[in-house]
Amino acid sequence: MQDLYRELIQLLEQEPALIIEDKLNKALIIDRALKLDIGLLKLLISNPNIKKQFFANLDGVLVFDKIAFQRFVNSKMFLQDSYTQYKNKIGLSTENENYLTDSREVVLVWPHKDCVLEGGQTKEDVKEKRSEIFYNTTLAPDDIDTLIAPKVLTNWKKYDKEGESFPKKISKQDNLIIKGNNLLALHSLKEVYKGQVKLIYIDPPFNTGNDSFSYNDSFNHSTWLTFMKNRLEVAKDLLKIDGSIFINIDAIEEAYLKVLCDEIFGVENFVNVIAVKSSTPSGTKTAHKERTIIKQKDLILFYRKGSGLKLNPQYVKRDKWDTHYSLILNKDKAGNYNLSKLVDLLIENKILTEGSKLEEVNIENENFKKFYLENANIICRLQSHKNINADKISREKPNEVYEHIEDGVSKGLYYNGQVITPLVQGIKKVYSNQSFTEDLGMLACDFWSDIDFQNTQNEGGVSFPTAKKPEVLLHRIIELASNENDIVLDYHLGSGTTCAVAHKMKRRFIGIEQLDYGKNDSVVRLNNVIKAEQSGISKAVNWQGGGNFIYAELSKSNQQYIEDIEKAKNTNDLKTIWEQIQETAFLSYKVLPQSINNEIKEFEALSFEDQQKFLIEVLDKNLLYVNKSEINDVTHKVSEYDKEMNQLFYSM
Repeated sequence: MQDLYRELIQLLEQEPALIIEDKLNKALIIDRALKLDIGLLKLLISNPNIKKQFFANLDGVLVFDKIAFQRFVNSKMFLQDSYTQYKNKIGLSTENENYLTDSREVVLVWPHKDCVLEGGQTKEDVKEKRSEIFYNTTLAPDDIDTLIAPKVLTNWKKYDKEGESFPKKISKQDNLIIKGNNLLALHSLKEVYKGQVKLIYIDPPFNTGNDSFSYNDSFNHSTWLTFMKNRLEVAKDLLKIDGSIFINIDAIEEAYLKVLCDEIFGVENFVNVIAVKSSTPSGTKTAHKERTIIKQKDLILFYRKGSGLKLNPQYVKRDKWDTHYSLILNKDKAGNYNLSKLVDLLIENKILTEGSKLEEVNIENENFKKFYLENANIICRLQSHKNINADKISREKPNEVYEHIEDGVSKGLYYNGQVITPLVQGIKKVYSNQSFTEDLGMLACDFWSDIDFQNTQNEGGVSFPTAKKPEVLLHRIIELASNENDIVLDYHLGSGTTCAVAHKMKRRFIGIEQLDYGKNDSVVRLNNVIKAEQSGISKAVNWQGGGNFIYAELSKSNQQYIEDIEKAKNTNDLKTIWEQIQETAFLSYKVLPQSINNEIKEFEALSFEDQQKFLIEVLDKNLLYVNKSEINDVTHKVSEYDKEMNQLFYSM
């Protein structure tokens, strides 16, 4: 068997695409095998021994046993490096090589991306371009309950115009920001807010592999879907029956995420995919125009919780005159109506010159804009209708304006069988020049090209050069799918745009974030909002400041050790942390501390990165944070104040 392992490794090393950082990548090999990658299959078939081991011949047709191959490659004997050998030696592997299809275990995959989010790694740390560490933890079903159990919240603060203080009470009318692992925070929120959130908007990592700020988007495809699935399932539980969720994504994962959301929310609850123009093709973006189509849009997946969803239709400003509105409705002193041409009146008012056509009118002309807004009740068009009685009578009065009255109530004006529709019905609230005004509006459908993504870097007084979504985008989504005092949730909060806009729009908000962005943190931004900052939609909604929010953090247990390990500078730091771990941390059931101490020289021989990886692996991932059920355990040193606040929070 050892010869077969070596033979397979030598064979796979012939394929450069399977090598990352000068090493064969086990996860990539398995991924390609499960996808029946043609190149990989041809390579495997080329070796008689490998072909015999993993392919069956059925009437001349070769059938690849991908499950057997997956087990073989995932074996602890395959691709043993110094880290794997050391880990196996001290007992951190299991003899059970089964997969989900063969056992009742649940696999939660936590690569470095997720652990960065959990640990609150700073933006500056990410810039160091540290190699990724993947934490793959197999948890038995009973352990899942421990992992997602409600957590203790600590470091409570209240922010308002007076500054920072310690809250003495909390209610569901309070806005809330939680710092910590968003999966665990969501499950904690479910204890209090299940079925009460009206709108969820998230802008999760896109899984592009090329992200320029603190989020590290280097998930592989299957891990990313697991990451999303875990969170979307609990997010659905938080939604009201008439609630909805908007997920900002790009084309790399959109199709897969759509299928995942169909499964979670139901195909029947898919509303639409909104395309948002997010950039223009210029500069370095066009460098590869001969080889690809330049990305110019983001996508927003939109699902409802159930059939009770009722939207508030949104409108965008028209960029040219709708020439169907070509008539003027006149009323003489006797009360009789007649129609005349709009173009004649525009020429008379010197808005158009003699001989001009209506198509030539400039909708941005201030005189014209003043004219059509003041005369929106008499500028009109003819449209078809379904009032049979009005149609019959109107056609009996050719070239005559007819007012149809039923039971003493006017049902409209008709002309030659068509209904007269005034322009005022097309005057809507639209966004233009940083303000919302009444103007010519057109229904916003599934393509939003009118939102400026170019000047949002410093909105809210915080700087996110490449990833911040414009406040006006969130305004449209929040107004479309919620009403005042509804709860809006964002569990990938980032710089805090969602909560900032929700606050300005008189919604309640809940935000969850795992990273600490320092001076660009969401807490900083929301404090700026309370103090009446005037960027984004502030002027448009006449924002004058005020309000408050409550901040709390998930109380850390093993998570604190993960952060300490990530911040360590050298092996001596890690050995000191290991001493502390033995005294107070919760270790994996597979760990015998004395075995590690006996092999300390081999630990020291590992690379620093593998030393970090190993120490993180010995920790029990079920106990990253303190469970509420253990709030009185003296080991966790929960203060009396925190106990009181948790009691208030979870009893809301």
